[in-house]
Amino acid sequence: MAFLELKGVSKSFVRAGRNSSLAGKLAVLRDIDLSIRENEFVCIVGRSGSGKTTLISLIAGLIEPDAGAILLEGKPIGGPGPDRGVVFQNYSLLPWLSVYDNVCLAVDAVAPNISDQEKRQRTDYYIELVNLKAARNKVPRELSGGMRQRVAVARGLAMDPKVLLLDEPFSALDALTRGTLQEELARIWTETRKTVVMITNDIDEAILLADTIYTLTCGPGATLGPAITVDAPHPRVRAQLSAHASYQKARRDTLNILTTVNRIGPTAAGSEILLH
Repeated sequence: MAFLELKGVSKSFVRAGRNSSLAGKLAVLRDIDLSIRENEFVCIVGRSGSGKTTLISLIAGLIEPDAGAILLEGKPIGGPGPDRGVVFQNYSLLPWLSVYDNVCLAVDAVAPNISDQEKRQRTDYYIELVNLKAARNKVPRELSGGMRQRVAVARGLAMDPKVLLLDEPFSALDALTRGTLQEELARIWTETRKTVVMITNDIDEAILLADTIYTLTCGPGATLGPAITVDAPHPRVRAQLSAHASYQKARRDTLNILTTVNRIGPTAAGSEILLH
């Protein structure tokens, strides 16, 4: 049995407009079937506007599907819950709270009855896991973008969720910081072995991190392409990965699906796929 499963999931939004031809429902996702094993790291690659954030929001329970079912351990999800931690690309930290207090909020939310000592130990564990011990007492304005995203990851993990959902968490960062955090995430996943679903527009990021890659076709009515398995063993070393046969095959297969299924013409502004 799949650990996390989407069966025939579809989602549309009402589109309003003065022009009657633009009004009505816009189909964002259709017939999404996805089966994820426990402890698997899955990346979903797609262009901007293809419905990636909608897909993550559905799994998180922030919105409901129009059709289909989303199951976690065989049970339908019922709205947001601590069994699914979410990290968005915009950090979403409380600016007046320290790193420690931002992470401790998550601990308080899921384990309000444990002792203060246990809360401190649990909070400090996840702060150290993302290498932010030295910044423990700083507030977000004193942190770089990369450090803020580490706090967001620590907060998501501190909930001890069954599934960690990552919505393009590194897309707003510069290339060097992004590369560093990709390696940090790979290390953290190796240590925690959480089930992870990560949205990205960076093919090489997906191959570095994922066990399995899916492509999301261009909308409207986007759906998932076939599974692409990355056979390279973990942990993966970026400098050596490009020479690995599984990297070359996964990259070739992902590009072939994106260019064939999406029928790509000239890339629209804001719709790029990062190829590096």
